[in-house]
Amino acid sequence: MAERRTPNRRLLGVVVAAAVTIMATGAALLTGGTAQAATTAGCGKTPTLRDGSYTIQSGGRARTYLLRLPGNYSSSQAYRLVVGLHWLNGSANDVVGNGFYGLQQRAANSAIFIAPQGLDAGWANTGGRDVTLVDDILRTVENDLCVDTSQRFALGFSYGGAMSYALACARPTVFRAVAPIAGANLSGCASAAQPVAYFGIHGTRDSVLNISQGRSLRDSFVRANGCTAQNPPEPAANSGTHITTNYSGCRAGYPVRWAAHDGDHVPLPTDRNASSSWVSAEVWQFFTSLGSTTPSSPGPSSPGPSSPGPSDPVPSASSSSPPGPSSCRVSSKVNAWGSGLTADITVTNTGSAAVNGWSVAFTLASGQTVTSGWNATYAPSSGRVVATNVAYNAVVAPGASVSFGFQATHTGNSGAPTAYTLNGATCTSA
Repeated sequence: MAERRTPNRRLLGVVVAAAVTIMATGAALLTGGTAQAATTAGCGKTPTLRDGSYTIQSGGRARTYLLRLPGNYSSSQAYRLVVGLHWLNGSANDVVGNGFYGLQQRAANSAIFIAPQGLDAGWANTGGRDVTLVDDILRTVENDLCVDTSQRFALGFSYGGAMSYALACARPTVFRAVAPIAGANLSGCASAAQPVAYFGIHGTRDSVLNISQGRSLRDSFVRANGCTAQNPPEPAANSGTHITTNYSGCRAGYPVRWAAHDGDHVPLPTDRNASSSWVSAEVWQFFTSLGSTTPSSPGPSSPGPSSPGPSDPVPSASSSSPPGPSSCRVSSKVNAWGSGLTADITVTNTGSAAVNGWSVAFTLASGQTVTSGWNATYAPSSGRVVATNVAYNAVVAPGASVSFGFQATHTGNSGAPTAYTLNGATCTSA
């Protein structure tokens, strides 16, 4: 399979906030109480691993990988873990060079990144050797570093996309989500048997791996995740755009998302007249929207979060605030481009009692309109907006925080929201 060699380049772009980050000792807040993240043996240890290249024995031979830690790594915090997989005739160095497909910059020191090196610069996965390699790397890394085991992710381009699909098929209880970019069934697994959150990305004019192959991978997880089958819209030829679709009917906690772009076989497609690719923003939002808990049951009736993404409509919400005294501290970060922006908001409960049901009100700058959001419902879409909890993040313990965010359009004023209140109580700025 011939592929274009992709040059090393680190993405510029906006940091899209999409995390459900619970800041009190890495706990994930759930309705009715708190649940500690599932952590690894490396938590609490003084680490011996650092940024660098490592050699490991796997399947009777020496294999290598590159490791990148958060700049402020602490063994008392459980981190997300992202495995980035290179393309045919690419390398782990290439993945590091493009910032793990742009995710490392967006992670803002919230994740550990691993780039394995494939044999013969590819991922044939003969006899499952490359799945075993990832097993061995994770075992080594997690024995030394602190990882949230419900927050492991994988992505890759082309052959690397095929390998990320194979990991989802072979290790559905290990990886929370995968994001194959221009992938195909090249590394094993004809059809997924168990659900894994899945985000497939493919070009309609892919001249190396036809988009039909990407659709086939996607449909395997549409079935495994119990989603409603559909033919999602794809951009018109020469439109220079992409269309992202969130499947409906999926099992709680196991979404499927599909992005088709009007382009060829490239890892980081860019919409016409855009200065950077949209891929890293959408993938990072998808990964982090899944929260820090693994669904307890894969059945269709199992409870769990269902977080909207950039292409979802804004749900309706009541503008009334739940009762109860509150005090709060808020921090927000806005990243703007052209006529759009995203905002990441973190609210900390500074009171002495738990908040059980919250509404955070804030004022948008003139000309801003919310178009989508995650980890809350929003109404109205402009002016004085109220963000209301969803089922899985209603409880905020004293000293703990809840994070949510939204995407909006603007007419020139991309300023941050102001005048925050939590259940009617004025919040201070962090």
